[in-house]
Amino acid sequence: MGDTRTGTGRRRAVVPWAVVGLWLAALVLLGPLAGKFSGIQQNRAVDYLPDSADSTQVARIQDRLPGGESTDLVLVYHRDGGLTDADRRTAAEQLAEVGGAYDLTGGEARGVPSKDGSTLMYPVSSTQPGQDEEARDAFVDGVRDIAGGGGGLSVEVGGPGALNTDMNKVFGTLDATLLFATLGVVTVLLILIYRSPFLWLVPLAVAGVAAATAMAAGYGLHELFDVTVTGQSGGVMTVLVLGAGTDYALLIVSRYREELRRHERPYDAMRAALRGCGPAVLASSGTVAAGLLCLLAADLNSSRGMGPVGMVGVLAALVAMTTLLPAVLVLLGRRVFWPLIPSFGSEPKARRSLFAAMGTSATRRPALVLVGGGVLLGALALGTFNLSGGIKQEDSFTERPESITAMRTLAQEYPERSSRPVTVMAPEGRAGAVAERARATDGVAEVVPGRSGSGWTEIAVFTTAAPETSSETRTIEALRAGLDPQGAYVGGPSAQQIDLADSESRDRGVVVPLVLAAVFVILVGLLRSLVAPLLLLAAVVAVWGAALGIGGLVFEPVFGFGGTDAGLGLLSFVFLVALGVDYGIFLMHRMREESVRGAEPEVAALTALRTTGGVIASAGVVLAATFAVLTTLPMVGLVELGFVIAVGVLVDTFLVRTYLVTTASVLLRRRVWWPGRLSRAPELPVEAERGRVRSPA
Repeated sequence: MGDTRTGTGRRRAVVPWAVVGLWLAALVLLGPLAGKFSGIQQNRAVDYLPDSADSTQVARIQDRLPGGESTDLVLVYHRDGGLTDADRRTAAEQLAEVGGAYDLTGGEARGVPSKDGSTLMYPVSSTQPGQDEEARDAFVDGVRDIAGGGGGLSVEVGGPGALNTDMNKVFGTLDATLLFATLGVVTVLLILIYRSPFLWLVPLAVAGVAAATAMAAGYGLHELFDVTVTGQSGGVMTVLVLGAGTDYALLIVSRYREELRRHERPYDAMRAALRGCGPAVLASSGTVAAGLLCLLAADLNSSRGMGPVGMVGVLAALVAMTTLLPAVLVLLGRRVFWPLIPSFGSEPKARRSLFAAMGTSATRRPALVLVGGGVLLGALALGTFNLSGGIKQEDSFTERPESITAMRTLAQEYPERSSRPVTVMAPEGRAGAVAERARATDGVAEVVPGRSGSGWTEIAVFTTAAPETSSETRTIEALRAGLDPQGAYVGGPSAQQIDLADSESRDRGVVVPLVLAAVFVILVGLLRSLVAPLLLLAAVVAVWGAALGIGGLVFEPVFGFGGTDAGLGLLSFVFLVALGVDYGIFLMHRMREESVRGAEPEVAALTALRTTGGVIASAGVVLAATFAVLTTLPMVGLVELGFVIAVGVLVDTFLVRTYLVTTASVLLRRRVWWPGRLSRAPELPVEAERGRVRSPA
């Protein structure tokens, strides 16, 4: 109590309360904005596309046609063995009811029978809902309420509009599902890690505050800078905030516990803890933020939007964990660690460190361990050759909604004609010539002119091939080559998938080098070396290859997935490199601290592994578990992304950091810090150093 009137004493008393007060005020202001985050998400395929794509131009021109963009559906009536007269009357009555309830484009829908008479297909289109997602979903749900079967007659509502509605329903519940599932996983893990009935609540509550802050910031990015926010980027941001935020909390709390044994007052202990681990946490968040910002160079709208959305998530986690978390812990004092309270002047309970034992075993034959680990990672990476081609829309759900079952019924019953048209937009004065050229294109079954307006005519082109097959792709490419001189654009759902795959391929070639360069620069600044950053980057790239390879071994053979999401390679690279380097930073930064204090290379490596190994393991398990939550969602692309990142983080934590980075550092000795001054410091002979490492001390 003697210094409560001094400047230092007043700071100890006032600063934590002031920080908590500022955060409470911020929550009051940001809370309403966070609630609007899910409402700005855009999940149409065209929202993911680059501005320059033909498909994007087609969608924009459709918006300018009379009535605006149309919502296209296909009603599918099917009975095994053949439709009856009563079935046809039911279909006609239901189509009349749909026409009476909604303004349909093109007048009365005409049924197209299958060759065996078991199926009737009714294309239905309406511009009434316009671009409003809720109105579109209401239109689709309304048609589904009217169209119904029974007694052996199945009625399915499919088509692009129905598929968009089914995707919106998935993404509409994504934020809440991910938030609660991730919070549940983090809660269980924190209780197991801290073994305290109270301590786990603090980082969990702060992580929740960080998530709300990130959602508000994401809403602000969309409103101020028109950043595209998709269901995928919103979901990943939630996982990233909670996973990365918990990682930062684990590192800070671990160091704070150490410092409480050295400092009498919690305020002083927290200051020392933040000085000690602050640079590592800052560099860690900096690498993730820099890696995500590199996505701004992507051509794909969804990837480019994920960059700033993910970045604000990481920064929200960083700010919350380095301000609010320390303030709350200081106010709660030592008792928050009950029953394992670290008392001032005490020594931690001596026990055998698992990571020290693992490190010691690895350094007995470091070259053998390094080569063996490298061979294992290389062997796992060979599994990437088993990754199948791009996933079709019909295979993009783990549980098939009605739009997908309708799509499969149509593909089976109408093999000679696609049920999903390719949309061509032709200049109004050349519409006739464009239609004739389209009819003359190989693979085209039918050409149907549609609406005209604003100088453009909409033409529906039906191919002879099923949607998203190689034959249909060749037809679309032939249409683009033949119609481009006429000033026409070729779009529609299948063309959108082609443009998505092409953009993803281009983006990998641009973004991957940028991410590596940005992370390398940050590591050089932190570690003041060129060799150590190269070592860490080589390690995370190897982890990425191995994680993708493991995915290739299980996605189709075990999970039964029909393809690989086009964005998996790029997004998994960005996250695994940026997040994986985090653990390398924690380890190498502590190794550098020990080297600065005069420790020899092997001693420094093993001391760093012993002191940070438990924290890195805990953080790795938490981060892997949070991304593993994505595998519970009904979207194949998110399941694949979550699986690859979770597996990659575990491989990085328990193999690469523990064994490969440690053994490589031991083999390189002080050369790992080249060309910094630490690389020029004199060393003990290797045998003398190993004797020191193995001594009881």
